[in-house]
Amino acid sequence: MSDAPATDPVTTADLLHARRDDDSPALAFEDRRWTWRQFVAECAIRAAALTALRRSPSAAPWHVGVLMDNDPEYLFLIGGAALAGATIVGVNPTRRGAELRADVVGTDCQTVIVADNHLDTAQAFAADVPLLPVTGPEYRALLADAASSTPEDWIGSAPANHDLLLLFTSGSTGAPKAVICSSARLAAIGVLNVHGITRDDVAYNAMPMFHGNAIMSAWAPIAAVGGTYALRSKFSASGFLPDIQKFGATFFNYVGRSLAYILAQPERPAESDNRLRFGWGTEASAHDRAEFTRRFGAPISESYGASEGVCVIIRDDSTPPGALGIPNPALGMAVVRPDGTDCPPAEFAADGTLLNAAEAIGEIIARGGAARFEGYYRNPEAYAAKVRDGDFWSGDLAYRDADGVYWFAGRTSDWIRVDSENFATAPLERILTRFPGVSGAAAYAVPDPQTGDRVMVALEYRGEFDADRFDDFLDAQPDLGTKWTPSFIRVTDAFPLTATRKLDKAPLRRSGWRTTDPVFCRTDGRYRLLDEATAQQLADEFRAHDRAHLIPG
Repeated sequence: MSDAPATDPVTTADLLHARRDDDSPALAFEDRRWTWRQFVAECAIRAAALTALRRSPSAAPWHVGVLMDNDPEYLFLIGGAALAGATIVGVNPTRRGAELRADVVGTDCQTVIVADNHLDTAQAFAADVPLLPVTGPEYRALLADAASSTPEDWIGSAPANHDLLLLFTSGSTGAPKAVICSSARLAAIGVLNVHGITRDDVAYNAMPMFHGNAIMSAWAPIAAVGGTYALRSKFSASGFLPDIQKFGATFFNYVGRSLAYILAQPERPAESDNRLRFGWGTEASAHDRAEFTRRFGAPISESYGASEGVCVIIRDDSTPPGALGIPNPALGMAVVRPDGTDCPPAEFAADGTLLNAAEAIGEIIARGGAARFEGYYRNPEAYAAKVRDGDFWSGDLAYRDADGVYWFAGRTSDWIRVDSENFATAPLERILTRFPGVSGAAAYAVPDPQTGDRVMVALEYRGEFDADRFDDFLDAQPDLGTKWTPSFIRVTDAFPLTATRKLDKAPLRRSGWRTTDPVFCRTDGRYRLLDEATAQQLADEFRAHDRAHLIPG
């Protein structure tokens, strides 16, 4: 077969059917391998299994949740849904309690297929939605009954197009929302193949499959050209080098701090012994991109975008360090004021200081972008907040220099982004107020020296604050999200208030850890009072990663 995508693909089902007689490698996981012929056959079995699970078509949407780490079964289910016309809901296992229940119930999941290691987490919604353990007898029997199904049985079975995936946003500009990704949209992303992936490429993915990066950036183009997808169950910095060598990876995708974690491993001569052509991702610092290229010998490409797939900027060799880049004019992107008029270009002093921040910083929008947005599932309020008069409003802030280069400036809403996962502050604040002596709690984002945010909290607290006791308290909270642990704790007698006596977080964000109030910094797993030496070390980290302009204060 040639390197060209399948002829005239319309949907993801078309991509799969084009590979059903292909004996080239499709999937590698641990020590197991599947050809495309075998992969599509497994998808056909899942199509039959999903059909057997379906309630009456008139009763409810055909939505099946999947709560598991990266596993071939996850991909087989996505492929099965593409063939049969079902919708897979990617459930985020880092969510907990009522938030997780709202995700599952709000997307009308008929069933959630759950890996053994997430059964405890799934109890948050077990009273509302049936659970189907992936290693349990019921699911095994379901697959056994479907074993005679073949890919040919599903030719023409799927609709001309349907909602294939509901993928939750990471929450940069609001509570995580279930973004609709149709079968045709996923196929189009694969065929567009912005990375230039070929049939000979091996894409290594360790990013979670409930996130669009793993499926859209890597699997879709691999499916379009018939390449190989190498999968790891969970990201491991120490496992990265052995994995790319074992699988012969030529490409890998990443999000957020993944690159920084890889580079934190001790440097070894063996790092240059790899087949990597490039890496692709979001939110790595300029320093980390350059350092990875030095150590591993492969260039790193960056992009700006979101799960909605409307506003996209791809960096190239001309993009200045730290900048997002110049968007494709065809996307209609602009930086605008709240009334939709364009912000003026940024003006800079000789030392690089932004002189007209108040005028130049605005929200990134895509004029006419609503036509490219497939929407959020059952969330008209969120849709209305994003779409205005046919334009798509990203919720991200930026400024644009005289050359048309975009620079990220923050987010319009009060959310925190850690390791490419975003969360609202209110649930964390509610947990913090459980600590004895806390009369008020405020959580907010402060910049991370390398990428994204760190969590900082301010506690209204009287008396002697015991940081060790607070640390133990956090460890004992069952509903504390895995990304919510504060990096900094500010202890204050009184919060800043607005004129209407509401909490004003803006001064807290501006000062960050540079305040006369006591601030505790999490170091080596415990909280220690932030001293001048530690603060200077932190500032040096920002400078090393070209992010000194983000230091608070």
